[in-house]
Amino acid sequence: MGEQGVDRPEGFGERLLGVLLDRARLLPPQLIAPLIAEEVARIGGRKVSILLQDYAQELLVPLPGGKLHVGQPEPMADSPAGRAFLRADVVEVPQAHGGVRMYLPLLDGSDQVGVMALTLPAVGDDDRRLLRRLAGLVADMLVTKNAYTDQFFLARRREPMSVSAEIQWGLLPPLTMAVPQVQVAGILEPAYRVAGDSFDYALNDNILHVAVIDAMGHDLDAATMATIAIGAYRHARRVFVSLAEKYAFMDHAISRQFGNDHFVTAQLMHLNIATGELELVNAGHPAPLLIREGQVVRQLESATTLPVGFGGETPRIREHTLQRGDRVLCYTDGIIEERADGGETFGEERLIRCVNRLSQEPSDGMRADLRRLSHTLKKERGGRTSDDATLFMFEWRGGAADHLAVLD
Repeated sequence: MGEQGVDRPEGFGERLLGVLLDRARLLPPQLIAPLIAEEVARIGGRKVSILLQDYAQELLVPLPGGKLHVGQPEPMADSPAGRAFLRADVVEVPQAHGGVRMYLPLLDGSDQVGVMALTLPAVGDDDRRLLRRLAGLVADMLVTKNAYTDQFFLARRREPMSVSAEIQWGLLPPLTMAVPQVQVAGILEPAYRVAGDSFDYALNDNILHVAVIDAMGHDLDAATMATIAIGAYRHARRVFVSLAEKYAFMDHAISRQFGNDHFVTAQLMHLNIATGELELVNAGHPAPLLIREGQVVRQLESATTLPVGFGGETPRIREHTLQRGDRVLCYTDGIIEERADGGETFGEERLIRCVNRLSQEPSDGMRADLRRLSHTLKKERGGRTSDDATLFMFEWRGGAADHLAVLD
Protein backbone atom coordinates (compact mmCIF):
# COMPACT_ATOMS: atom_id res chain seq x y z
CA MET A 1 0.00 0.00 0.00
CA GLY A 2 1.59 3.23 -1.10
CA GLU A 3 2.55 5.99 1.30
CA GLN A 4 1.96 8.76 -1.25
CA GLY A 5 -1.41 10.42 -0.80
CA VAL A 6 -3.08 13.34 -2.49
CA ASP A 7 -1.12 16.60 -2.56
CA ARG A 8 -2.97 19.37 -0.72
CA PRO A 9 -2.15 22.97 0.24
CA GLU A 10 -0.44 23.58 3.56
CA GLY A 11 -2.96 23.93 6.39
CA PHE A 12 -5.70 22.25 4.36
CA GLY A 13 -6.53 19.73 7.08
CA GLU A 14 -6.91 22.31 9.84
CA ARG A 15 -9.17 24.45 7.63
CA LEU A 16 -11.27 21.42 6.73
CA LEU A 17 -11.81 20.44 10.36
CA GLY A 18 -12.52 24.04 11.32
CA VAL A 19 -15.11 24.46 8.58
CA LEU A 20 -16.80 21.21 9.55
CA LEU A 21 -16.93 22.20 13.22
CA ASP A 22 -18.25 25.69 12.47
CA ARG A 23 -20.97 24.46 10.11
CA ALA A 24 -22.08 21.56 12.30
CA ARG A 25 -22.68 23.67 15.39
CA LEU A 26 -26.10 24.95 14.33
CA LEU A 27 -27.19 22.20 11.95
CA PRO A 28 -30.15 19.95 12.84
CA PRO A 29 -29.21 16.28 13.44
CA GLN A 30 -30.52 14.99 10.08
CA LEU A 31 -28.07 17.21 8.20
CA ILE A 32 -24.93 16.18 10.07
CA ALA A 33 -24.23 13.02 8.07
CA PRO A 34 -24.71 14.75 4.67
CA LEU A 35 -22.38 17.52 5.85
CA ILE A 36 -19.75 14.93 6.76
CA ALA A 37 -20.06 13.32 3.31
CA GLU A 38 -19.75 16.73 1.65
CA GLU A 39 -16.61 17.69 3.58
CA VAL A 40 -14.98 14.28 3.07
CA ALA A 41 -15.45 14.78 -0.67
CA ARG A 42 -13.09 17.77 -0.36
CA ILE A 43 -10.22 15.38 0.42
CA GLY A 44 -11.16 13.10 -2.47
CA GLY A 45 -13.24 10.70 -0.41
CA ARG A 46 -16.21 8.91 -1.97
CA LYS A 47 -18.82 6.34 -0.94
CA VAL A 48 -18.88 7.74 2.58
CA SER A 49 -20.78 5.62 5.13
CA ILE A 50 -21.49 6.16 8.81
CA LEU A 51 -22.00 2.79 10.51
CA LEU A 52 -23.48 2.55 14.02
CA GLN A 53 -23.50 -0.43 16.38
CA ASP A 54 -26.89 -2.09 16.76
CA TYR A 55 -28.21 -2.70 20.27
CA ALA A 56 -27.52 -6.43 20.18
CA GLN A 57 -23.85 -5.73 19.28
CA GLU A 58 -24.06 -8.00 16.25
CA LEU A 59 -24.11 -5.57 13.32
CA LEU A 60 -22.84 -2.21 12.19
CA VAL A 61 -25.81 -0.54 10.51
CA PRO A 62 -25.59 2.34 8.02
CA LEU A 63 -26.96 5.72 8.99
CA PRO A 64 -29.31 6.96 6.25
CA GLY A 65 -28.90 10.42 4.78
CA GLY A 66 -28.35 12.38 1.62
CA LYS A 67 -24.90 12.09 0.01
CA LEU A 68 -24.14 9.02 2.13
CA HIS A 69 -23.44 5.57 0.74
CA VAL A 70 -26.09 3.39 2.40
CA GLY A 71 -25.23 -0.26 1.92
CA GLN A 72 -26.15 -3.40 3.84
CA PRO A 73 -25.42 -3.79 7.57
CA GLU A 74 -21.97 -5.26 8.17
CA PRO A 75 -21.43 -8.08 10.69
CA MET A 76 -19.39 -7.21 13.73
CA ALA A 77 -17.46 -10.44 13.22
CA ASP A 78 -15.50 -11.12 10.04
CA SER A 79 -15.85 -7.76 8.31
CA PRO A 80 -13.38 -4.88 7.85
CA ALA A 81 -15.82 -2.49 9.54
CA GLY A 82 -16.21 -4.90 12.47
CA ARG A 83 -12.43 -5.24 12.88
CA ALA A 84 -12.02 -1.46 12.91
CA PHE A 85 -14.77 -1.15 15.50
CA LEU A 86 -13.68 -3.93 17.84
CA ARG A 87 -9.97 -3.12 17.66
CA ALA A 88 -10.53 0.65 17.75
CA ASP A 89 -8.03 0.96 14.91
CA VAL A 90 -8.03 1.93 11.24
CA VAL A 91 -8.48 -0.84 8.69
CA GLU A 92 -7.44 -0.29 5.06
CA VAL A 93 -8.67 -2.50 2.22
CA PRO A 94 -7.24 -2.06 -1.34
CA GLN A 95 -10.01 -2.03 -3.94
CA ALA A 96 -9.95 -4.20 -7.06
CA HIS A 97 -10.62 -1.23 -9.35
CA GLY A 98 -8.20 1.13 -7.63
CA GLY A 99 -8.22 3.15 -4.46
CA VAL A 100 -8.32 2.18 -0.81
CA ARG A 101 -11.39 1.64 1.35
CA MET A 102 -10.76 3.13 4.79
CA TYR A 103 -12.63 2.05 7.92
CA LEU A 104 -12.09 4.49 10.78
CA PRO A 105 -13.39 3.87 14.32
CA LEU A 106 -15.52 6.69 15.64
CA LEU A 107 -14.28 7.17 19.20
CA ASP A 108 -15.85 9.54 21.69
CA GLY A 109 -13.12 9.46 24.28
CA SER A 110 -12.70 5.70 24.50
CA ASP A 111 -16.33 4.77 23.82
CA GLN A 112 -16.80 3.34 20.34
CA VAL A 113 -19.67 5.09 18.58
CA GLY A 114 -19.34 3.33 15.24
CA VAL A 115 -17.25 3.38 12.07
CA MET A 116 -16.81 5.83 9.23
CA ALA A 117 -16.01 4.22 5.87
CA LEU A 118 -14.78 6.01 2.76
CA THR A 119 -12.76 5.31 -0.37
CA LEU A 120 -9.71 7.36 -1.38
CA PRO A 121 -7.72 7.11 -4.63
CA ALA A 122 -4.49 6.86 -2.58
CA VAL A 123 -3.52 7.06 1.07
CA GLY A 124 -0.43 8.61 2.60
CA ASP A 125 0.63 9.29 6.17
CA ASP A 126 -0.76 12.84 6.03
CA ASP A 127 -4.12 11.42 4.92
CA ARG A 128 -4.15 8.96 7.80
CA ARG A 129 -3.44 11.68 10.37
CA LEU A 130 -6.15 13.93 8.92
CA LEU A 131 -8.70 11.12 8.75
CA ARG A 132 -8.08 10.09 12.37
CA ARG A 133 -8.73 13.66 13.48
CA LEU A 134 -11.77 13.86 11.24
CA ALA A 135 -13.15 10.62 12.68
CA GLY A 136 -12.72 11.97 16.22
CA LEU A 137 -14.60 15.12 15.32
CA VAL A 138 -17.38 13.14 13.62
CA ALA A 139 -17.77 10.95 16.72
CA ASP A 140 -18.07 14.02 18.95
CA MET A 141 -20.71 15.51 16.67
CA LEU A 142 -22.76 12.32 16.58
CA VAL A 143 -22.71 11.99 20.38
CA THR A 144 -23.70 15.64 20.82
CA LYS A 145 -26.57 15.51 18.32
CA ASN A 146 -27.74 12.14 19.64
CA ALA A 147 -28.78 13.87 22.87
CA TYR A 148 -31.74 15.51 21.13
CA THR A 149 -32.78 13.28 18.25
CA ASP A 150 -34.18 9.78 17.75
CA GLN A 151 -32.56 9.42 14.33
CA PHE A 152 -29.49 7.53 15.51
CA PHE A 153 -31.52 5.38 17.91
CA LEU A 154 -33.84 4.31 15.10
CA ALA A 155 -30.91 3.41 12.87
CA ARG A 156 -29.40 1.20 15.60
CA ARG A 157 -32.66 -0.56 16.49
CA ARG A 158 -33.10 -3.78 14.49
CA GLU A 159 -36.35 -5.01 16.06
CA PRO A 160 -39.13 -3.64 18.28
CA MET A 161 -37.98 -2.63 21.76
CA SER A 162 -40.04 -3.00 24.93
CA VAL A 163 -40.79 0.00 27.13
CA SER A 164 -38.70 -1.49 29.93
CA ALA A 165 -35.74 -1.88 27.58
CA GLU A 166 -36.14 1.73 26.43
CA ILE A 167 -35.88 2.77 30.07
CA GLN A 168 -32.82 0.64 30.74
CA TRP A 169 -30.90 1.77 27.67
CA GLY A 170 -31.61 5.38 28.58
CA LEU A 171 -30.23 4.70 32.06
CA LEU A 172 -26.88 3.22 31.02
CA PRO A 173 -23.52 4.97 30.91
CA PRO A 174 -21.36 4.38 27.80
CA LEU A 175 -20.89 0.64 27.24
CA THR A 176 -17.12 1.03 27.29
CA MET A 177 -14.54 3.28 28.89
CA ALA A 178 -10.76 3.06 28.79
CA VAL A 179 -7.90 5.01 30.31
CA PRO A 180 -4.31 3.77 30.59
CA GLN A 181 -4.92 2.21 34.03
CA VAL A 182 -8.31 0.55 33.57
CA GLN A 183 -10.85 -0.48 30.96
CA VAL A 184 -14.53 -1.33 31.45
CA ALA A 185 -17.19 -2.85 29.19
CA GLY A 186 -20.76 -4.07 29.61
CA ILE A 187 -23.45 -5.80 27.58
CA LEU A 188 -27.19 -6.35 28.16
CA GLU A 189 -29.23 -9.34 27.00
CA PRO A 190 -31.90 -9.60 25.74
CA ALA A 191 -31.08 -6.23 24.18
CA TYR A 192 -34.63 -5.41 23.11
CA ARG A 193 -36.49 -6.83 26.13
CA VAL A 194 -34.19 -6.27 29.11
CA ALA A 195 -36.07 -5.15 32.23
CA GLY A 196 -34.40 -5.25 35.65
CA ASP A 197 -30.67 -5.56 34.96
CA SER A 198 -28.43 -2.52 34.83
CA PHE A 199 -24.91 -1.34 35.59
CA ASP A 200 -23.25 1.95 36.30
CA TYR A 201 -19.73 3.25 36.78
CA ALA A 202 -17.77 6.45 37.20
CA LEU A 203 -14.08 7.26 37.42
CA ASN A 204 -13.50 9.92 40.06
CA ASP A 205 -9.82 10.72 40.54
CA ASN A 206 -8.14 7.35 41.25
CA ILE A 207 -11.32 5.46 42.21
CA LEU A 208 -13.42 3.52 39.74
CA HIS A 209 -16.92 3.19 41.18
CA VAL A 210 -18.91 0.20 39.88
CA ALA A 211 -22.45 -1.07 40.49
CA VAL A 212 -24.13 -4.08 38.87
CA ILE A 213 -27.77 -4.66 39.80
CA ASP A 214 -30.64 -7.06 39.15
CA ALA A 215 -34.14 -5.90 40.15
CA MET A 216 -36.65 -8.66 40.92
CA GLY A 217 -39.53 -9.31 38.56
CA HIS A 218 -40.07 -8.47 34.93
CA ASP A 219 -41.15 -5.70 32.60
CA LEU A 220 -41.99 -2.21 33.92
CA ASP A 221 -41.97 -3.12 37.62
CA ALA A 222 -38.37 -4.34 37.36
CA ALA A 223 -37.33 -1.39 35.17
CA THR A 224 -38.82 1.06 37.69
CA MET A 225 -36.98 -0.57 40.58
CA ALA A 226 -33.72 -0.57 38.62
CA THR A 227 -34.17 3.13 37.82
CA ILE A 228 -34.63 4.03 41.49
CA ALA A 229 -31.74 1.81 42.58
CA ILE A 230 -29.34 3.36 40.06
CA GLY A 231 -30.61 6.86 40.87
CA ALA A 232 -29.99 6.29 44.59
CA TYR A 233 -26.57 4.81 43.82
CA ARG A 234 -25.56 7.83 41.74
CA HIS A 235 -26.80 10.22 44.40
CA ALA A 236 -24.77 8.44 47.06
CA ARG A 237 -21.71 8.31 44.83
CA ARG A 238 -21.89 12.03 44.15
CA VAL A 239 -21.96 12.98 47.82
CA PHE A 240 -18.78 10.96 48.40
CA VAL A 241 -20.02 8.29 50.78
CA SER A 242 -18.50 4.88 51.47
CA LEU A 243 -19.53 1.59 49.91
CA ALA A 244 -21.52 0.69 53.01
CA GLU A 245 -23.35 4.02 52.90
CA LYS A 246 -24.13 3.55 49.20
CA TYR A 247 -25.81 0.28 50.09
CA ALA A 248 -27.83 2.04 52.80
CA PHE A 249 -28.93 4.81 50.39
CA MET A 250 -30.12 2.26 47.86
CA ASP A 251 -31.77 0.07 50.49
CA HIS A 252 -33.73 2.99 51.93
CA ALA A 253 -34.87 4.18 48.48
CA ILE A 254 -36.16 0.75 47.41
CA SER A 255 -37.88 -0.11 50.70
CA ARG A 256 -39.50 3.31 50.96
CA GLN A 257 -40.86 3.17 47.41
CA PHE A 258 -41.84 -0.50 47.17
CA GLY A 259 -42.10 -1.86 50.70
CA ASN A 260 -40.24 -4.85 52.10
CA ASP A 261 -41.53 -7.39 49.58
CA HIS A 262 -39.45 -6.08 46.66
CA PHE A 263 -35.69 -6.23 46.34
CA VAL A 264 -32.67 -5.62 44.12
CA THR A 265 -29.51 -7.70 44.22
CA ALA A 266 -26.37 -5.64 43.78
CA GLN A 267 -22.62 -5.74 43.50
CA LEU A 268 -20.90 -2.52 44.61
CA MET A 269 -17.17 -1.96 44.12
CA HIS A 270 -14.40 0.59 44.48
CA LEU A 271 -11.20 -0.01 42.49
CA ASN A 272 -8.16 2.14 43.19
CA ILE A 273 -6.71 2.34 39.68
CA ALA A 274 -3.31 3.44 41.01
CA THR A 275 -2.79 0.46 43.31
CA GLY A 276 -5.21 -2.27 42.20
CA GLU A 277 -6.89 -2.40 45.62
CA LEU A 278 -10.51 -3.50 45.26
CA GLU A 279 -13.31 -3.08 47.80
CA LEU A 280 -16.43 -5.18 47.33
CA VAL A 281 -19.94 -5.34 48.78
CA ASN A 282 -22.15 -8.22 47.66
CA ALA A 283 -25.88 -7.75 48.28
CA GLY A 284 -27.32 -11.15 47.33
CA HIS A 285 -25.64 -11.19 43.93
CA PRO A 286 -23.55 -13.94 42.23
CA ALA A 287 -19.90 -13.48 43.19
CA PRO A 288 -17.73 -11.96 40.42
CA LEU A 289 -15.02 -14.05 38.77
CA LEU A 290 -11.34 -13.13 38.84
CA ILE A 291 -9.67 -13.84 35.47
CA ARG A 292 -5.87 -13.94 35.45
CA GLU A 293 -3.85 -14.68 32.33
CA GLY A 294 -7.02 -15.70 30.53
CA GLN A 295 -8.21 -18.24 33.11
CA VAL A 296 -10.74 -17.99 35.91
CA VAL A 297 -8.71 -18.45 39.09
CA ARG A 298 -11.44 -17.94 41.71
CA GLN A 299 -14.55 -16.13 42.78
CA LEU A 300 -14.08 -12.82 44.55
CA GLU A 301 -15.86 -13.82 47.72
CA SER A 302 -17.30 -11.43 50.25
CA ALA A 303 -19.64 -11.59 53.21
CA THR A 304 -23.01 -11.50 51.47
CA THR A 305 -25.51 -9.05 52.92
CA LEU A 306 -29.24 -8.96 52.25
CA PRO A 307 -30.42 -7.68 48.86
CA VAL A 308 -31.19 -3.98 48.58
CA GLY A 309 -34.65 -3.21 49.96
CA PHE A 310 -34.71 -5.76 52.80
CA GLY A 311 -33.25 -3.47 55.47
CA GLY A 312 -30.02 -5.40 55.91
CA GLU A 313 -27.39 -4.52 58.48
CA THR A 314 -24.35 -2.47 57.52
CA PRO A 315 -22.48 -4.72 55.10
CA ARG A 316 -18.97 -5.90 55.67
CA ILE A 317 -16.54 -4.80 52.97
CA ARG A 318 -14.18 -7.38 51.50
CA GLU A 319 -10.83 -6.23 50.12
CA HIS A 320 -8.92 -7.86 47.29
CA THR A 321 -5.68 -6.92 45.52
CA LEU A 322 -5.56 -7.20 41.74
CA GLN A 323 -2.47 -7.90 39.69
CA ARG A 324 -1.64 -6.04 36.50
CA GLY A 325 -3.76 -7.45 33.67
CA ASP A 326 -6.39 -9.01 35.95
CA ARG A 327 -9.98 -8.93 34.76
CA VAL A 328 -13.07 -9.03 36.97
CA LEU A 329 -16.25 -10.44 35.41
CA CYS A 330 -19.61 -9.59 36.98
CA TYR A 331 -22.81 -11.24 35.81
CA THR A 332 -26.47 -11.50 36.77
CA ASP A 333 -28.26 -14.71 37.63
CA GLY A 334 -29.96 -14.88 34.22
CA ILE A 335 -26.62 -16.11 32.87
CA ILE A 336 -26.38 -19.18 35.09
CA GLU A 337 -30.03 -19.96 35.89
CA GLU A 338 -31.22 -20.31 32.30
CA ARG A 339 -32.31 -23.85 31.47
CA ALA A 340 -29.89 -25.44 29.02
CA ASP A 341 -30.60 -28.47 26.82
CA GLY A 342 -31.96 -31.32 28.91
CA GLY A 343 -33.62 -28.99 31.40
CA GLU A 344 -30.60 -28.45 33.64
CA THR A 345 -29.61 -24.95 34.71
CA PHE A 346 -26.69 -23.52 32.77
CA GLY A 347 -24.64 -23.14 35.93
CA GLU A 348 -21.49 -21.38 36.98
CA GLU A 349 -19.17 -24.22 35.95
CA ARG A 350 -20.27 -23.98 32.31
CA LEU A 351 -19.83 -20.21 32.46
CA ILE A 352 -16.26 -20.68 33.71
CA ARG A 353 -15.53 -23.28 31.01
CA CYS A 354 -16.72 -20.82 28.34
CA VAL A 355 -14.51 -18.07 29.72
CA ASN A 356 -11.46 -20.34 29.82
CA ARG A 357 -12.09 -21.78 26.35
CA LEU A 358 -12.52 -18.40 24.69
CA SER A 359 -9.27 -17.18 26.22
CA GLN A 360 -7.45 -19.61 23.93
CA GLU A 361 -8.71 -17.74 20.87
CA PRO A 362 -7.04 -14.59 19.45
CA SER A 363 -8.12 -11.47 21.32
CA ASP A 364 -9.10 -8.12 19.83
CA GLY A 365 -9.22 -6.55 23.28
CA MET A 366 -11.44 -6.72 26.32
CA ARG A 367 -14.52 -5.19 24.70
CA ALA A 368 -14.41 -7.68 21.83
CA ASP A 369 -13.75 -10.54 24.25
CA LEU A 370 -16.79 -9.64 26.36
CA ARG A 371 -19.02 -9.38 23.31
CA ARG A 372 -17.80 -12.79 22.08
CA LEU A 373 -18.41 -14.28 25.52
CA SER A 374 -21.97 -12.95 25.65
CA HIS A 375 -22.83 -14.31 22.22
CA THR A 376 -21.15 -17.65 22.96
CA LEU A 377 -23.12 -18.01 26.20
CA LYS A 378 -26.33 -17.32 24.35
CA LYS A 379 -25.54 -20.05 21.82
CA GLU A 380 -24.61 -22.45 24.63
CA ARG A 381 -28.04 -21.81 26.15
CA GLY A 382 -29.67 -22.76 22.85
CA GLY A 383 -30.37 -19.13 21.98
CA ARG A 384 -32.68 -18.75 24.97
CA THR A 385 -32.64 -15.71 27.22
CA SER A 386 -35.83 -15.94 29.28
CA ASP A 387 -34.40 -13.69 32.00
CA ASP A 388 -32.09 -10.69 31.86
CA ALA A 389 -28.49 -11.83 31.34
CA THR A 390 -26.00 -9.04 31.88
CA LEU A 391 -22.20 -9.09 31.78
CA PHE A 392 -19.88 -6.36 33.06
CA MET A 393 -16.11 -6.61 33.03
CA PHE A 394 -13.18 -4.41 33.99
CA GLU A 395 -9.45 -4.90 33.55
CA TRP A 396 -6.81 -3.31 35.75
CA ARG A 397 -3.78 -2.41 33.66
CA GLY A 398 -1.41 -0.61 35.97
CA GLY A 399 -0.80 2.38 38.19
CA ALA A 400 -0.30 6.11 37.93
CA ALA A 401 3.26 5.84 36.59
CA ASP A 402 1.95 4.16 33.45
CA HIS A 403 -0.56 6.99 32.98
CA LEU A 404 2.19 9.60 33.14
CA ALA A 405 4.31 7.62 30.67
CA VAL A 406 1.47 7.62 28.18
CA LEU A 407 0.96 11.38 28.53
CA ASP A 408 4.67 11.96 27.97
